[in-house]
Amino acid sequence: MPDPRTASIERETGETNVSLTLNLDGTGEHDVATGVGFLDHMLELFARHGLVDLSVKAEGDTHVDFHHTTEDVGICLGRALKEAVGDKAGIVRYGSMALPMEDALVTVALDLSGRPMLVWDVAFPAAKVGDFDTELVREFWQAVANAAGLNLHCVLHHGVNAHHIAEAVFKGCARSLRAAVAVDPRQTGVPSSKGVL
Repeated sequence: MPDPRTASIERETGETNVSLTLNLDGTGEHDVATGVGFLDHMLELFARHGLVDLSVKAEGDTHVDFHHTTEDVGICLGRALKEAVGDKAGIVRYGSMALPMEDALVTVALDLSGRPMLVWDVAFPAAKVGDFDTELVREFWQAVANAAGLNLHCVLHHGVNAHHIAEAVFKGCARSLRAAVAVDPRQTGVPSSKGVL
């Protein structure tokens, strides 16, 4: 096992102040307080199912809405993932998961390619879960993909409960990333014919 792959990211804007630490070789420990309850819940699930240690502290203009906080936490998570995974030598690179969550079934497939792309085929049956806008789930993962250089595909096959759909996306992304960042003992160097990712 290589030395723990970790990163600490700070982001301060006129709208938010975010501090995030990530350990890719963790056990699922988490300490999350973003001021957005539903996002906290999703990030805790992400840490547990991705087996990453995650600490997030955020203050944002939640009196306006949850958009800026959600997006900026996504940016920080993406930056931390990019930094922690390093030059990607020895990793699997790809990960995918078809994840059931009660009525919902979501497939996630991703590539730590260095080229950001989000393909999103997830339609929520409700505009909100509690006071959280479900459209922000896409905004979060768009921010992660952009900041991490991640090629990410999320497809909802079926589902009628918006909470379950969001949870399936976060768990599916966690499991897929867990597979992609895993160290492959047979892989020497960067898993690319170009020699760099």
